[in-house]
Amino acid sequence: MQARPRRTPGGGRTTETTAPPRGPDDPAPPTALRGLDAAGGLAALRGLLDRPLTSYYLLLSSAGLLLVIGLTMVFSATSVKDYAEGGNASASLAKQAIFAVIGVVAFWACQRLPATTYRSLGRPLLLIAVGLLLVLNLLVAWARLAGAESARIGPIEAYLNWLYIGGIQLQPAELAKFALVLWGAHVIARKGAALGWWRELATPLFPVVGLLFVLVGFNDLGTMICLLALLIGLLWAAGVRMRVFGALSVAGLVGIGLLVAVASLGAGSGEQGAENYRLARLTNFLNPPPPDECGDPCWQIYQGRLAIEHGGWFGVGLGKSSLKWNWLPEAHNDFIFAIVAEELGVVGCAVVLSLFAVLAYTGLRIARRVDDPFRRLAAAAVTTWLVGQAVINVGGVVGLLPLTGVPLPFISDGGSALVVILAAVGMLASFARAEPDAARALHARPPARWVRLLWAPLPPLPGRRRRPAPPPVARGPVPRSRERRKDEQAVPRGVRQTRARGGAANERRR
Repeated sequence: MQARPRRTPGGGRTTETTAPPRGPDDPAPPTALRGLDAAGGLAALRGLLDRPLTSYYLLLSSAGLLLVIGLTMVFSATSVKDYAEGGNASASLAKQAIFAVIGVVAFWACQRLPATTYRSLGRPLLLIAVGLLLVLNLLVAWARLAGAESARIGPIEAYLNWLYIGGIQLQPAELAKFALVLWGAHVIARKGAALGWWRELATPLFPVVGLLFVLVGFNDLGTMICLLALLIGLLWAAGVRMRVFGALSVAGLVGIGLLVAVASLGAGSGEQGAENYRLARLTNFLNPPPPDECGDPCWQIYQGRLAIEHGGWFGVGLGKSSLKWNWLPEAHNDFIFAIVAEELGVVGCAVVLSLFAVLAYTGLRIARRVDDPFRRLAAAAVTTWLVGQAVINVGGVVGLLPLTGVPLPFISDGGSALVVILAAVGMLASFARAEPDAARALHARPPARWVRLLWAPLPPLPGRRRRPAPPPVARGPVPRSRERRKDEQAVPRGVRQTRARGGAANERRR
């Protein structure tokens, strides 16, 4: 502290103490430093989020990291079993990697397509999905009547939710999700403001959706719930009234109850006369039995809880899970999140959930920023589908939701599901590049020609906003052809007012 004299108003002198000047190496006050760091960090984050291509890079990073984590966990969950059964520890990884390469190609192709192509692809994809689901359900019903596990007609074989065509394994329900996104977004965008009437929603959206629910839910109730979440996201983005959601909730609960009941008749993996496995999953969730009395219905839930407890905060290490040694059923598919919790701990689970949160934020950001109604609806529907399916899977594994047998997107083992998901993410990437700011930035500094040929062409520039049309002229009881002139004389019927340029020049200029 330094003291220096200061002259007072009365003429006297007094001294005041001032703080010495702070050097460049002196630390700043703690409070000011914390405030500066917080404000600077928020400003830097806001600046990054305001960049034109932020949505595109967030989508690529989150989806790419989830894909890498998924391939790693599939290898970790299947290596021991594959080596014990066939002597090749990387058999499942090689198959999943092949589908991942096919999915990356689908991603590359889908991000190059314009919105008009997606709108035209909705109906053909929906017809193909419905046709494959019909073939699958008919063959599964035939197998039930014949008392066999699967049914075959020529090169086509059906088993539960899978359809084998010439050695290629397909899951038609995954294609139905993507088809419903494209077709539903096209139908709702075409109707526009007419969605306020029930009649416009009832035709043709609800009948087609009801048919898909029946075809999918008969064999796979969990996938039908994912379709229901997709539909809710689509209607929510369209701004449908809340009474519609109330009616859909009632209809959905009734439909789920019926599909749970028909499991006793052989629906899905159920058998006629056996215990209803769908009802058992629901009752075990509402009233779980003690661990020593846990039988076959809750064995998977119990082993999953043990895996999560065994992992702790930081996990036992990648590849060191003990529950995957045939203790936890479907460790590579439905319950792969339990293996993540056991090997990577709470930290690994937080990373996976954070990536899904980034994916959800990015999808909704794209839906909010694009101008085209179709792009907005399709982006919201895809985001609701992927995030909703992840929530259903993780909720079932940790015990917050009943088990439905839904795989975890990007992470679980499954070829057709991975290809369809990457194709949907490619469509989101094309929408992210079509944001108005992103399109202007790409056109301002266009990449090289070979980059556009190998990666993606330039998106179209946003069109100029048209001026709002003037309000229509109010029509009174007198027709416009009989309007009164200034001299209060009616225009004769059938005689049009002339547009001759008569009068003086100054009158014409008026």
